[in-house]
Amino acid sequence: MSDPTVVPWPRPAPVARPETVLAVDDVVVRFQTRDAVVTAVDRMSFGVRPGEFISVIGPSGCGKSTLFNVIGGLVTPTAGLVTVAGEPIRGPHPAIGMVFQEESTFPWRTVLDNVAFPLEVRGVPRRVRNEKARDVVAMVGLTGFEEHYPSELSGGMRQRVSIGRTLASEPKILLMDEPFASLDEQTRLLLGDKVLQIQQTLRQTTLLITHSITEAVQLSDRVVVMSYRPGRLKRIVDIDLPHPRTSEVVTSEAFGHYVAEIWGDLRDEASRGMAEAEAQRGGTR
Repeated sequence: MSDPTVVPWPRPAPVARPETVLAVDDVVVRFQTRDAVVTAVDRMSFGVRPGEFISVIGPSGCGKSTLFNVIGGLVTPTAGLVTVAGEPIRGPHPAIGMVFQEESTFPWRTVLDNVAFPLEVRGVPRRVRNEKARDVVAMVGLTGFEEHYPSELSGGMRQRVSIGRTLASEPKILLMDEPFASLDEQTRLLLGDKVLQIQQTLRQTTLLITHSITEAVQLSDRVVVMSYRPGRLKRIVDIDLPHPRTSEVVTSEAFGHYVAEIWGDLRDEASRGMAEAEAQRGGTR
């Protein structure tokens, strides 16, 4: 896909919201394809408070990953604005740490050296960066694996290395795009426990892009539900489950109610996406 096309649209001034560290204001993203201009995200607006865990969920093709790239400064919105503490995002921002869906460890570096990498780039002396990296390795539950290489680790462990490397740079906001998508369900639940433990320990503001309703309810304080393409804000669901929270919560009645509620929001959107895909396949026969 090419960069978003420029279309007439008022770009809003940064919105000052009390206790909001990240604000998405009326964001629109349009892409020029070979045949037409496609609107991927349409007038999305929401805010994230310091220390809050927010999940963004929607059917496949709704623009979740596009929104991730806009918030991370990798894609410029066609219209609208994203701000961190009132400062507009014009590109990758030092306050935002990003964890991607694809496993992104450096295979030639040990676990410790992977985690220490952002500190090395900043010129932190070796002794200091290794000491901090060891603390982060312990935080993500990989003590004893400091000298192992990624090829010697499971998929879940490698993703923990990626999260640790991002946390080592001390981002104000942790932004994750379906980081557990390639893992089996049991590993996802257990890794969710570890992410929640880290988030609660650091009071880390976290924004997760996911297609898993279970994952969103397990981890989040609030869930932002998107419609099918163009991706619009359909609803924000407050998740009133107790903290500290672990994967054991998935067996509770309240958890089941939240999953059913969000699925109710997504069912029609997912059906619309499937119907559109089937129509497109039929048109190419």
